[in-house]
Amino acid sequence: MNQYNSNTSHSQKISLKNPIDFRSDTVTLPSNEMLECIENARLGDDVYGEDQEVNDLQKYAAKLLDKEAALFFPSGTQSNLTAMLSHCQRGDEVLIGKNYHTNVYEARGVSVLGGVGICPIETSASGSMNIEDMLNQIKDDDPHYAVTKLLCLENTFSGQVQPQSELDELAKEAHSKKLKVHLDGARLFNAHIKTGLSMKQLTDSFDSVSICLSKGLGAPLGSLLVADQETIDKAHRLRKMLGGGMRQVGVIAACGMFALKNNIQRLQEDHDNAKLLAKGLSSFEEMSVDFGESQTNMVFVNCPEPHRKPLEKFLLEREIIISNLDRGRLVCHLGIKEKDILFVIDAFREYFKESA
Repeated sequence: MNQYNSNTSHSQKISLKNPIDFRSDTVTLPSNEMLECIENARLGDDVYGEDQEVNDLQKYAAKLLDKEAALFFPSGTQSNLTAMLSHCQRGDEVLIGKNYHTNVYEARGVSVLGGVGICPIETSASGSMNIEDMLNQIKDDDPHYAVTKLLCLENTFSGQVQPQSELDELAKEAHSKKLKVHLDGARLFNAHIKTGLSMKQLTDSFDSVSICLSKGLGAPLGSLLVADQETIDKAHRLRKMLGGGMRQVGVIAACGMFALKNNIQRLQEDHDNAKLLAKGLSSFEEMSVDFGESQTNMVFVNCPEPHRKPLEKFLLEREIIISNLDRGRLVCHLGIKEKDILFVIDAFREYFKESA
């Protein structure tokens, strides 16, 4: 499958009453308890630094990762972009895993808007980057070359937890070459639950980290960039330049705070449901299932081409939404319960029984 087609489902408009939606953990809706936080939000103009909900959220996130400061963003793409621009100048270069989100799915914004070159580095199917491959791409101090300033890593990658020792060693080697290191940690809380490592342990090696509130944690939107105070000060100016200055955004920050305080531990349910789904779907010889030991909330399936469209239609008629069945990604999240997983497994069973 062409990797650049894997997000085409974003353009589809789905309108069902009670769907079981596996497209992404971004489709989650805020709970009633989360929405109640909005009514009591202490609002102010965040551009003036006067929104107390935002201020509290930023302090809480910084403390959670044991960093000096944090900055609230409307999206992870803007958070990652701002981090890269904070570490790099025009003409500099950033090293990124070839299949990482910051390289493939963020429209090369750091190059288009910041004049920063991207050097993609091959990674394994599980997302691992070889240290020597990374070191070999650091350019010499020569006017013919861009100045390599930053290494971008990712955890989790396609739902897979990256070995912490490998990430720490990559960061250590990059730092020894005077590079900064940024982590796209959109689903880092899944890694926290999977490994049992604290957020500090997961992020201590990195100069900046982007964490997402709107995926498994269920907030309606929002990401946080967490780093040292100097980097956050640069990021604050850049966020304004990029159109990210927000006003009474405490209505959203309050949801983000609820997510951090209440929805981290429940990620274990998503991991358990993904494992249950993988086990159930593995019983059908008509398709293959990819779910390794390092997986968290995602199950990948590959179905023979003649079955793909009919099966997708069959599932949609039962209000089950998936992206595709050519190494399709089924993502478990707070909108999907154990009973839904069992219903979906039965639906697959029914289809293959009828098509036999």
